[in-house]
Amino acid sequence: MADPSTSTAPQDAVDASTVDRAATYRTIAWRVMPLLVICYIVSFIDRTNIGIAQHGLERDLGFGSAVYGLGVTLFFVGFILFEVPSSALLARLGARKTLVRIMVSWGVVTLATSLVHNEITFYVARFLLGVTEAGFFPGALYFLSRWFPSARRTRMTAVFFAGVPVSGVLGSLMSGAIMKAFDGSTGIADWQWLFIIEGIPPILLAGAVLLWLVDEPEQARWLTPAQRAAVRLDLDADQQRKKAEQTTGKGHGGLLLALRDPKVWIIGLCACGAYTLANAVSFWTPRIIADAGVGDVLDLGFFSALPPLFGIVVMLIVGRHSDRTLERRWHAALSWTVAALAMVAISVSGDDIATVVVLLAILAAAHYSGLTVFYSIPSIYLSERAAATGIALVTSMGSFAAAASPSLLGFIQASTGSLSLGLQISAGIVLLAVVLLLVGVKAKDLREQRPS
Repeated sequence: MADPSTSTAPQDAVDASTVDRAATYRTIAWRVMPLLVICYIVSFIDRTNIGIAQHGLERDLGFGSAVYGLGVTLFFVGFILFEVPSSALLARLGARKTLVRIMVSWGVVTLATSLVHNEITFYVARFLLGVTEAGFFPGALYFLSRWFPSARRTRMTAVFFAGVPVSGVLGSLMSGAIMKAFDGSTGIADWQWLFIIEGIPPILLAGAVLLWLVDEPEQARWLTPAQRAAVRLDLDADQQRKKAEQTTGKGHGGLLLALRDPKVWIIGLCACGAYTLANAVSFWTPRIIADAGVGDVLDLGFFSALPPLFGIVVMLIVGRHSDRTLERRWHAALSWTVAALAMVAISVSGDDIATVVVLLAILAAAHYSGLTVFYSIPSIYLSERAAATGIALVTSMGSFAAAASPSLLGFIQASTGSLSLGLQISAGIVLLAVVLLLVGVKAKDLREQRPS
């Protein structure tokens, strides 16, 4: 709710008609997006650096693929259990304070992961990381919905999701370099240095979020009164459209209505495909490259960084085109279809490193593009009141697949010595999500108006 002391006056509403909307939203984007993206980059690095650390954990503690897969699964178990409760605090604390709380917590857990010494402590650390990171993702998307109307939000979501491939590039290079440079330094293992060094940034960034961001446009002193009024008019127009649909029986206004709406559950089931795909890209890329014959940890980090670098460019192009056409379903569906085909191709590609990296680049680009567009759908479909918890519900449902797939892939890897069957099963799940999205969510369900 807007602060009454900063509410817009009638004259501001008149002035809003002359505001340059494009310039205003550029100002907002430059203010909020860089810090938000950096936080997301750090989040994903701390979540996925276990992929590079796996090499050292296997060497020093004897953790095989099955132990690694279960550890990744337990991250998502903690994530699922606390995602909705954490997001429910958004309305009480505000997005900014919620993000600060989450970032400090996961930074501490990442630091503590350096103390892992057996399977049990590894499982506990991964579970607690999931608990502490829960709520960051829906909180960030909810934060975007408080600043950008739906017709402008997908390109901002694309910029935000750029943190995923950027984290893949930076995280792989940084993690490989840290483990190479600090191997055995002062008696501390290379993977321990990895968690120590990469656990500090989220704690520092939490302070930056607290000082730099505000929850609502009305609180933004760096916007003119007329600009604040213009943004509020655009956001209110979104809500009025949703309220109008609610009165005609098509509403998605309150939490209970969202929970009773079959399409919300359909979107959540589609998220299962999205998260299955995400795991294949984020957690298993280093293993796929290692299986292709890359053994040196620095080379492993370098080759793991190439696919997300390509994915950044494609994702931004797809997100912009989706906003320009105001079309979401087919952009996501076609991206996921390409990703599924790429997974099947990887499973039969053999051990030629050039072929594997090219296919991983296609897989990463398709995954990031589909994820960007897909996660604009819940905030378009749901009302402002239901958006935060609704997005968390969709994310939690997807996280069930995220929790199951690492253990499945780890078991298959340990049993067969190859990820091929696991990738093929994952591709089938993604294709089911494509069919469900196109059949279960109609274009008329995502009515958007182009802002003036």
